[in-house]
Amino acid sequence: MSIYHVFTKSIAGFKIFCEDKDYKRIIEMLVYYKDNPFIKFSDYKKLKFKKKQAPIIKTSPLVQILAYCIMPTHIHLVLYEKQEKGISEYMRRLLNSYTRYFNEKVKRKGPLWQSRFKKVLVDSDEQLLHLTRYVHLNPVSVGIIESPEKWWYSSYREYIGLERRRICEIEPFLEISEKEYKKFVEERKDYQKSLELIKHLILE
Repeated sequence: MSIYHVFTKSIAGFKIFCEDKDYKRIIEMLVYYKDNPFIKFSDYKKLKFKKKQAPIIKTSPLVQILAYCIMPTHIHLVLYEKQEKGISEYMRRLLNSYTRYFNEKVKRKGPLWQSRFKKVLVDSDEQLLHLTRYVHLNPVSVGIIESPEKWWYSSYREYIGLERRRICEIEPFLEISEKEYKKFVEERKDYQKSLELIKHLILE
């Protein structure tokens, strides 16, 4: 199986992540659906604690999350596909689930996402490393924040050891220490050069 940069955007740039609970909801969904569960996330949330401990996942995970960044209007994911068409099934369930949540929340109907998600194959470890930096610097690049560790809705804080919860499984694809990765991201003098290296992976 292979690694892909996956990108999806809301219709007409509509702001679909409006408050902290929206971001937390989609991040919970990222984790939940990767393991190929039997039941919808909304139904899972309604279960009592003891029932949540019962097996609700299949034996074959769909994807492995290597990096992510949730922006107000779009999502960047770096995914390792663990079974055939795993990304397609994962994204279908993830995006449909969030659409139901958001539409119910704001009392709207209809699609939320701009056509089908986009994905592109990552060819090398070097491309993967630079791609994760691009994904983590997204909120800085658009001027939302000044430094990536201030954005709570990406995997950057996890990469540099500021987040205890482990969503991403980067091994064996990336072998870099937290300190080295932080330095790599903060040394942006070669950022434009790295963009040239991965320009075919940028889907916005």
